[in-house]
Amino acid sequence: MKKIIVCFILFQTTVWAQDMAVLKDTVQLEEVVVKAVRVDEKAPFAQSTITKKEIEKRNLGQDVPILMNFLPSVVTTSDAGAGVGYTGIRVRGSDATRVNVTINGIPYNDAESQGTFWVNISDFASSVEDLQLQRGVGTSTNGSGAFGASLNLLTESISNRANAEINSSFGSFNTFKHNVKFSTGLIGNHFELAGRLSVITSDGYIDRASSDLKSYFLQGAYKDENTLIKALTFGGHEITYQAWYGIDAETLKTDRKFNFAGIYTDQNGETQFYDNEVDNYQQDHFQLHWSEKVNNYWSTNIGLNYTKGKGYFEQYKEDESLEDYDIDPISIGGESIETTDLIRRRWLDNDFYVINATGNYNDSKLDLVFGGSYSLYDGDHFGEIIWARFAGDSEIRDRYYQGNGTKKDFSVFAKATYKIRQNWAVYGDLQERFVNYKTTGLTSDRIALVVDENYAFFNPKFGTTYDINKEQNIYFSYARANREPNRNDFENGVEKPEKLNDFELGWRLNKSKTQINANIYYMAYEDQLVLTGELDDVGNPIRTNSGESYRLGFELDARLKFLDHWTLIPSLTLSSNKNIDFVTTIDGEIVDLGKTNIAFSPDVVGSNMLLYQPNEQWYFGLLSKYVGEQYMGNIDSEGSKLDSYFINDLNVGYTLNDFWIFKSVDFNLLVNNIFNVKYVSNGYFYTYDDTWSNPGETITIEGAGYYPQAEINFLAGLSLKF
Repeated sequence: MKKIIVCFILFQTTVWAQDMAVLKDTVQLEEVVVKAVRVDEKAPFAQSTITKKEIEKRNLGQDVPILMNFLPSVVTTSDAGAGVGYTGIRVRGSDATRVNVTINGIPYNDAESQGTFWVNISDFASSVEDLQLQRGVGTSTNGSGAFGASLNLLTESISNRANAEINSSFGSFNTFKHNVKFSTGLIGNHFELAGRLSVITSDGYIDRASSDLKSYFLQGAYKDENTLIKALTFGGHEITYQAWYGIDAETLKTDRKFNFAGIYTDQNGETQFYDNEVDNYQQDHFQLHWSEKVNNYWSTNIGLNYTKGKGYFEQYKEDESLEDYDIDPISIGGESIETTDLIRRRWLDNDFYVINATGNYNDSKLDLVFGGSYSLYDGDHFGEIIWARFAGDSEIRDRYYQGNGTKKDFSVFAKATYKIRQNWAVYGDLQERFVNYKTTGLTSDRIALVVDENYAFFNPKFGTTYDINKEQNIYFSYARANREPNRNDFENGVEKPEKLNDFELGWRLNKSKTQINANIYYMAYEDQLVLTGELDDVGNPIRTNSGESYRLGFELDARLKFLDHWTLIPSLTLSSNKNIDFVTTIDGEIVDLGKTNIAFSPDVVGSNMLLYQPNEQWYFGLLSKYVGEQYMGNIDSEGSKLDSYFINDLNVGYTLNDFWIFKSVDFNLLVNNIFNVKYVSNGYFYTYDDTWSNPGETITIEGAGYYPQAEINFLAGLSLKF
């Protein structure tokens, strides 16, 4: 009997050791996938990483940016007011078009607009192993340059054992999330199949700002000692009622949930709201990654991607000029009809191809990564009229405008970390990037947009890290970045690329119970594409070159464990963000305003996570966020100010292990804005010249819009893991 027991223990130990060895090799090879765009914890760049385990505690339906809300220098917002649907992120005052995003090293930013639309792949956080946010320029990455930060996500690692999950949550504003996940585990120590299906619905905090989101993730993997091959597809379909118009100051006081989208007056003079004023878009991604360990020093990776996106947003428009839609005037009873009510759809239909290839050499002194990336984007833009009160001789779905944009992006890089001594390493990174952007046809305003621009950017980066002792290090880095204008910039007559020199100086302390990171940055811009505060007719922010400008800041973040069960995770950013010589037009005259504040760049951003975990079952968190006042324009107008706000959330979790047939049963509760603060996280600011009120005199008129966020609300979730 003793022999049997001993043999069983030896067998189980051997299997466990083999499984752990396989898992360790898998993790190492999966890191090769993102090696080209990530940095390690001692690299001379400011960075933060969120793990899968940390994401799970608050992953109850809100979008990826909202889950990043408590990282240093991050400000988030939500059109619908509650974190579901269209969401946005700014890092160090730079908006999402200037935050480079990659998924497994593949660029995710839309090639033309440079924005990131997480609503297209809702619940993607449920398929993420971890994410790393590099603030500032950071290391060289694939796709458009990082001007505020770069964010790279690694999808879920291969699971060693078979498992399944059912996750459901519900909450305020009729918010529901349901997903199922599975993994076969490693079959024969080589193959795995894993997947997820998700549905999220919400009415939104703002009137009619509903979301109907469906998404999926499917991954097949092959693994042996030296090879990892992953084929994965993910995507989603979203139908989101538009909420990008915001509200004016008076409406903010009287009805902060009001939504102007879809409003029209019927034939009886009654105010109505069109029920299908929606964004309807499908996006599907297909990736193939092959990582190979050649020997103990060399490894390689090849990544292929194809993304298909197609969809439209639909609008009811009143009293539109027939001429604007290429329709001839109509004669009825001898009366000429030149305007009509109509419903239009503006379409995007695009294809995106990417190939990445990298090699890595790593020994005790040198870590060298080199490679290249090529991408091709081909996107059609067109508009259709699906109904008109007076349609003339037009046909259903006649295209009243049509245009095309193609973008080719090729980059090569080599980056290396070399240990001069055991406690002293230097870092070098050279990247050359070549971009061709070409457009044909008409814009949605039926104006010809003909662009054929070529850009060649050289982006060097250098840095050093010095270990003071085993627990502390200091670092310094310099990074150069260049970035081309996006499609909207060209439509607004902006053609200059922007340039950035980024200097970072930091200190890190890493003890078992205390981790502290302090960083000083100086980001000097030339022709920075700053937000004017204005929006175009589809809610896209309008930008302009501001000449010389800078961002100077101090960042501090920490993780402090105390009293056995308590953890404190604070962050604080103090910054000065200035245009140096900002020129604008006021009352018909060109005025040099000198040094002004850069739009949407608060001087103070802080957060804190106070966590209490008395045992393995219970988890309590008080999550706090402070954002200082900020201007929505660049002319320091008092009418463009957004007030500061301080928000607190409560997060509670309970885990019941080995219950009945389940490996674990998890309960999570998230109460947002527990003190019921009425606040605004985003808005817009505009000016226009009034030449009618006082003939012969031009007066600049200002206006502003606001995006209110939800008062106290909650999300509660149940997770069943097999």
